[in-house]
Amino acid sequence: MMNKYFFFLVFSFFALSSYAHIRLPNILASDMVLQQKSSTRLWGWGSPREKIKISTSWDNKTTEVETDGNANWQANIQTPAAGGPYTIVFEGENKIVLDNVFIGEVWLCSGQSNMEWSYNHGLSSVKEEFPLLDKLNIKFFQASKATSRTPQDNLEGNWMVCDSNTLKSFSAVAYYFGKVLNKELNVPIGLISSNWGGTPAEVWVPAQQVANNPVLKDAAMKKKVSTGWPITPGYTYNAMIAPLINHTIAGVLWYQGESNVETASSYTVLMDTLISSWRKSWNKDFPFYFVQIAPNKYPKYNVGALLREAQTKNLATAKTGMVVVSDLVEDTLNIHPSNKKDVGLRLANLALAENYNLDRGTYKSPIFKSLTIQKNQVELDFDNAGEGLILKGNAPKEMFIAGADKVFYPAAVKIKGHQIVVSSKQVKTPVAVRYQFSNTGIGNIFNKAGLPVAPFRTDDWPVDTSKIK
Repeated sequence: MMNKYFFFLVFSFFALSSYAHIRLPNILASDMVLQQKSSTRLWGWGSPREKIKISTSWDNKTTEVETDGNANWQANIQTPAAGGPYTIVFEGENKIVLDNVFIGEVWLCSGQSNMEWSYNHGLSSVKEEFPLLDKLNIKFFQASKATSRTPQDNLEGNWMVCDSNTLKSFSAVAYYFGKVLNKELNVPIGLISSNWGGTPAEVWVPAQQVANNPVLKDAAMKKKVSTGWPITPGYTYNAMIAPLINHTIAGVLWYQGESNVETASSYTVLMDTLISSWRKSWNKDFPFYFVQIAPNKYPKYNVGALLREAQTKNLATAKTGMVVVSDLVEDTLNIHPSNKKDVGLRLANLALAENYNLDRGTYKSPIFKSLTIQKNQVELDFDNAGEGLILKGNAPKEMFIAGADKVFYPAAVKIKGHQIVVSSKQVKTPVAVRYQFSNTGIGNIFNKAGLPVAPFRTDDWPVDTSKIK
């Protein structure tokens, strides 16, 4: 009897010791990229009061920490300028060695399916990149889809070297963005892909932030239950964002909105809430660059136009930028435009100009700024017009003008440098102008850098959002 009891005690001791050894979250692993020139947090678990030594090869320094009574530990280390590969060694009751660690620029790429879309989703043009990948220094972290009622401290996922195999299932937008940054900055790039097709933005926001705002709470309650994605506020934030907040990032790329078109009136506030809550979680005022949703045939009139309008209003938030992609659409029946290369390039130019202070020329789409009514004409002024505006084609598309009766007519267009002058014989006394303000409309006015004018309207009149018959 005593022998059995002794064996049980010995087995229990070794089992508990084995379980209590140093453990790391999945985001800390070989092949990872850490943000350069920053105070970076390393963290994990171990035995209570276990003493742990952390050695970093880039400075040959050793940091000592001790786990707390909850078996958690963390340490802040300083990263140098970009470089690598390096090693990080963790020594306590066991030893963990992370190899092939690089220091560079780390970006979080999130949203719904247009951010998720990859070669495996049918983007065959990505295959052209395969022979070029050995010249790049890009690492991927792919977060697995998951939900949780409460914030988690770990998530399923792993770091991977960018090659012809791993790229097949990775976000094409994120890859093209990272490729440009890697070449222009000549530093290692880490891309964290945490997205889920079909998800409304509410699930990516801490639940309490939605619950505390009556407008957001009401909009969230209107979401229809789906078998393909969650709709409960906070669920993907808890499982797919919260576990990442200790990992220092340079900024965020966001491509989402299609699943919020029917509650577009709350979207500006929703995204401002998402941005501020993420920045608070990371304790960093990082840049947040997003993609305006593309023209698409929705079941209700103008809901896409209203969502795009809401996104444009988010530009009032500091350190944000928006990429317009209406000109990249080939089929408004396909909610996933296939040209992800130019989306990534436009996002990269935003980051290179605004985050890394490189000259990218005119890198933003023109945004409506103000209007002046001159008798039967309306003069429109724009930000980001660059060296001037141009019309592609013989006649303007998707430009409409209306008087006080609120009846819109196709407008004649004259371009004068940074201005657009619009008029119509049917409108003697104009009041309002709309451009590309519909679900599927695609305009043809650009700046000379080739970036499309963002959709806009100058009025705030009620908009028909009834079901299309």
